[in-house]
Amino acid sequence: MEPQIRPARPDEMDQFNAIIAYVFNGNHGDEPDHADFRPTPSDWTLCAFVDGRMVTTFATIPFTARFNGVSSKLGGVSAVGTRPEYRRQGIMGRIMRQAIAEMRDRGQFVAALWASQAAIYQRYGFALATHNMQYTLDPADIHFRAAAPGEGTCQRYHPEDGLAIIRQLYTRFVEQRMLALHRSDVLWTSAVLSTNPANGPNHIVVYTDAADEPQGYMVYTLRRSKVSHASRSQELVIRDVGWLTPKAYLALWNFIATHDLVGRVHVRRLSVDDPTPVFVQEPRLLHAELHEGIWLRLTDVAGALEARGYAAAGRLIIEVAGDDIADWNNRVVQVETDGVTTRVTPSHRTPEIRLGTAALAALYSGKRTAQTLANWGLLRGDAPAIATADQLFQTRYAPHCPDHF
Repeated sequence: MEPQIRPARPDEMDQFNAIIAYVFNGNHGDEPDHADFRPTPSDWTLCAFVDGRMVTTFATIPFTARFNGVSSKLGGVSAVGTRPEYRRQGIMGRIMRQAIAEMRDRGQFVAALWASQAAIYQRYGFALATHNMQYTLDPADIHFRAAAPGEGTCQRYHPEDGLAIIRQLYTRFVEQRMLALHRSDVLWTSAVLSTNPANGPNHIVVYTDAADEPQGYMVYTLRRSKVSHASRSQELVIRDVGWLTPKAYLALWNFIATHDLVGRVHVRRLSVDDPTPVFVQEPRLLHAELHEGIWLRLTDVAGALEARGYAAAGRLIIEVAGDDIADWNNRVVQVETDGVTTRVTPSHRTPEIRLGTAALAALYSGKRTAQTLANWGLLRGDAPAIATADQLFQTRYAPHCPDHF
């Protein structure tokens, strides 16, 4: 029987949660208590039904994100799963095509997701857009190259008392960044400040400068008996970071180093341009690891190109081809920008660069340069056009989205 594709009704969300519980096998809870996805409104979903039974789930979370200094809508793809007895039948492909069209119609010209398997989403035109840096260190091994700033102070807060402060800091921290989400109340409370008794309660530390202005923060947990060490059994996990000056960030790291009973500090989902390695005398003792971040797709090329901030003023004629999922993207457009305001129009002129949807997503995010894509055979253009593309699409900071969804 041909599957019916439609949003789930509120009374069908138990089926939605049960599929996700099975597909991810306890990563998000087990049925019937599947807490992680129960808050998902049914009208965010797009599901497949066979004989009235839900067989595939899909949700689009309506985010706003930073795009190199400009805010715009982003469709956060989540809760994607199919009952195993209905896989390999093209159902997800049908949902993806419809979902991408609907995102375009809602003005969500960029879609993003955390991929359970890259192979699944690369065939739908998604490209890797971010990596995350992870450190696991023994604070006894860490020696800083410079002394901590002497004129400011670090102050701890209970989450209820410190949330307003760190929200303002986060807003300033991400203002010029690429792919950072605007955090709603739900994202702060259910993600950044969610609690797990095994890890201990959340703590907030804020660095304030000599003028009594907050300049940076960390959210962390602290719990004993996590490390096999006779006198330092505590583990400190840094969950979230935001800073306005390198001095503030260094001061926060020095605060972390004052925890004498901690045998291990763990921090993940930092940006790849995180400056911690230049703060310390032996960067290798951070035991840095690089992990895959979010994947990106443009649901509407023209809309996405207009929704982004650029590093310079300029003009570029781009041809996009080979988009089998969203064929309206296959065309030639002219991008003209002063760096902030951008106008994208159809063009009949000879394209200056040519590339596919996934390559454009990688360029758009700032993850890959036009020159790198050309070196890999994923972009065609002459040297001046490639240089122009790199001038335009350069990001001030490495693309980064620490929030899982």
